[in-house]
Amino acid sequence: MTPESAVVVSEVRVLEGPNLYFAKPAIKVTLQLPGYLSAEAAALSALAQGVGLRSSRPGAPGTEQRQRFVMRLVRRAVRALAQASGTSRLGVRVRAGQGTEQVVVAFVWRRRARGEALGHAVAPVLAAWLEGGDVVAEQAEAISHTEPGERPHVVKPTIPVASVTGTNGKTTTTRLLGHIGMTAGLRTAWSSTDGVVVQGENVEAGDYSGPAGARAVLATPGVQLGILETARGGMLLKGMGVATNDVSVVTNVSADHLGLQGIDTVDQLAEVKAIVTKATKPTGWVVLNGEDPRVWAMRNGIRARPWAFTLRSDAPAVREALDAGGRAITVLDGHITVLAGGHDPDRLVSILDVPATLSGLSQHNIANALAAAAAALGLGLPRAAVVEGLKTFAPDDRLNPGRMNTYTLTRSDGARITVIVDLAHNEAGLEALMDVAHGLKAPGGQVHVGLGVAGDRTDELLESIGELAGLRADRVVAAHKAHYLRGRTMAELESHLRVGLARAGVADIDSFETELAGLQALVPGAADGDVVALMCHSERVQVAAWLAQQGATVDSPEDIRRKVVAARGEHELEAEITELWAMPDAQARPAAAARLRAHRPGDPRLVYELASAYDAASQEETAIPLYREALAAGLREPHRHRARIQLASSLRAVGQADLAYSLLTELAVERPGNPAVEAFRALAAIDSGRPGEAVADLVDALLHHAGDEDSQSYRQALHAYAAELRAR
Repeated sequence: MTPESAVVVSEVRVLEGPNLYFAKPAIKVTLQLPGYLSAEAAALSALAQGVGLRSSRPGAPGTEQRQRFVMRLVRRAVRALAQASGTSRLGVRVRAGQGTEQVVVAFVWRRRARGEALGHAVAPVLAAWLEGGDVVAEQAEAISHTEPGERPHVVKPTIPVASVTGTNGKTTTTRLLGHIGMTAGLRTAWSSTDGVVVQGENVEAGDYSGPAGARAVLATPGVQLGILETARGGMLLKGMGVATNDVSVVTNVSADHLGLQGIDTVDQLAEVKAIVTKATKPTGWVVLNGEDPRVWAMRNGIRARPWAFTLRSDAPAVREALDAGGRAITVLDGHITVLAGGHDPDRLVSILDVPATLSGLSQHNIANALAAAAAALGLGLPRAAVVEGLKTFAPDDRLNPGRMNTYTLTRSDGARITVIVDLAHNEAGLEALMDVAHGLKAPGGQVHVGLGVAGDRTDELLESIGELAGLRADRVVAAHKAHYLRGRTMAELESHLRVGLARAGVADIDSFETELAGLQALVPGAADGDVVALMCHSERVQVAAWLAQQGATVDSPEDIRRKVVAARGEHELEAEITELWAMPDAQARPAAAARLRAHRPGDPRLVYELASAYDAASQEETAIPLYREALAAGLREPHRHRARIQLASSLRAVGQADLAYSLLTELAVERPGNPAVEAFRALAAIDSGRPGEAVADLVDALLHHAGDEDSQSYRQALHAYAAELRAR
């Protein structure tokens, strides 16, 4: 091994703000040290003694103990260089890198050029030590003669600032918090992966979730409130864009972007996300997900007060936050509620009145709403503005583009299809998208998914996403993102998705090169009441334009609530319908049912209830055309087959037993063994002169549901007797 390859500097990076190592600007040096990892232990022990390291045990070559020993040498080299070049006190931190040969050292800088020079000088010193020499004085002199360079220019906010980070939900939380700020009457600016936004207007498009976004927000003329989406990449590559914040929010931490920039585990990712919490002022608030153990653990390293948010009011984090003098925000009796020690619970707003939660269907967005509300209150925004902001922030392509945007697309054949467009960039995002899709599909409907992921995900994550889609969707197509391949090919990405799909029993899927093409393929195959869910990022604008061309309309909060209720097999006036049938006077029900129908004259369910009311009042002649009207208007299950049963029963009651028997025979084929159908069919058979068939049908129906020992013994004989009755 040559001296040049024994010690190599692979990176000297300038971190301009609070970072993984310090709460102030730092230089990060990444070293490859194969020479030290393979050297003889005796030689390294002698070296350690020579540079003043006591109780040094180098360990065996290539071991983690050897790496730990080398980390001490690296720290000593940096301190020796700093002292020799005139710096008496210097913060230095050393970490293990990727693999035992890699070590990362970071130190605080006060002048950029000299800091970088010190970083580059570490390798020559270490290389010389390994060869038995010493070039500390020589390298220190070179550092001393380097032009100092600029001082750090970390932005120190003069207005209230919130920093928002997390794996999922940070963009929605940022937008919602910005909306609340504007509702409070403040000139509000925020930065995110979509750009720099001032008062709701995107003034600079692009990914501004790093330091550049923070600087742009705080440089906005007249800005009174700044909200900074803070992504992992910016913090690792540049550090935070501000020296401090008044409120920090961590939404969650899950496996995403692993294997990049030295972050290989979720625990390491959590450590990066925690940077924003350590920059929070002691007088401020750190808003943490109390149901994510890694996030909630961040409270142990903060100077500010903790504020837990959790969907479960009995979560331990609620008690722990209050015991620490902090606050909690949770869902209590269906309301977003603030808890503080020594105070009664403060109910802000019902979950059903927060459009972003999709009528309570989106657990993910409930959590985002909790986090945004806590952050807003922590910033000192008025309670009334927080409530109003939560009630007026709609999950549409205007206020929250690309995040759970739902549409209703009515095809030329009359089929009404729900389309959901969502970023869903990882496993947790897809899980949330599937929850919403299943919560919006009509009873008996199907979910169709356009599956597409960026290329910087690990093979394991891609396969997990494929498996999840295969398990929870009825139909899957690949809808690729050409601009986010990140070094992979579409075929390579798709091969891993297919591995996961195969685990879920999905043998093959169609493939499309764009998100839009995937959507265009899914819509024709969807039926009335189905949901088409698209994982969409790069073509969000094109997708929205195409949906508009097809006549799709953005779902309002009322539309979403109606779909959620329908998905449960209920009606939005279910409570009123229940009250109708609780009326003791059957003769008074038709008038009450008619008043309900007047709300929506064409609503087939309300027509059905009116028909049923007349039927129960022994006014079958009036009920019959209403049953037929409800069926023709597209009455859905489970009320559709009930309307057919009741129509047949009413026909029998008015003397049309043959027609009733015919209708019930059709229904019996569709629903074999249904006791109610068979019972009404038997009654119609008797009235139409078919007593033998009536008994035979009842015998067969009884045996279909019987599981006792005698029925099993005589099953064959009884079926034979029933067949004989029909033949007479």
